[in-house]
Amino acid sequence: MPKNSQTGNQTCPCGSGEDYADCCQPFHDGVAMPERAEELMRSRYSAFALQKIDYLKDTLWPKYQPGFDAFATAKWAAENHWSGLTILATEAGLARDRRGTVLFEARYLAGGRLNSHRELSLFRKKADRWYYVEALPEK
Repeated sequence: MPKNSQTGNQTCPCGSGEDYADCCQPFHDGVAMPERAEELMRSRYSAFALQKIDYLKDTLWPKYQPGFDAFATAKWAAENHWSGLTILATEAGLARDRRGTVLFEARYLAGGRLNSHRELSLFRKKADRWYYVEALPEK
C-alpha cells in the first residue's frame, strides 16, 4: 500500500484517501462494522486488495456463505494487482436503511493488462449489519 505523505501510515486501498488504520482496517479486524452500504463496498474492495478472504465470506449474505469458495477467491485476489476503486453512484444504504445499492468500478492488473470490473451491487442489512447480496443488472 502507498504511504500517506501527511502521516506516514499506509493509505487505504479503497480510495478514500484515509489511512488504512482509520478506514477499512477496523472493519477487517472486527472491531467496527460498516454503517453504510458504501463503507461495506469499500471495505470489501480493500479485502480483495489485501487478501482478507475471511472478511469477504463474513460480509456475504448469510444464505450464500455456505457456497463461498475461499480457495478460488484467494487465488483470484492474489493473482491480481488491485489498482483502484471508483464509486459511481449510491442509492439508499445509509445507517437507517435496510437495503442499498452501490454502482462501482474496480480496476486491477491481471496478466500485464489493466482490467475494469463495473457492478451494481445490492446490499442488505440483517440484525443491524450490512451484507453484500449480489450483483444486479444495471438500469
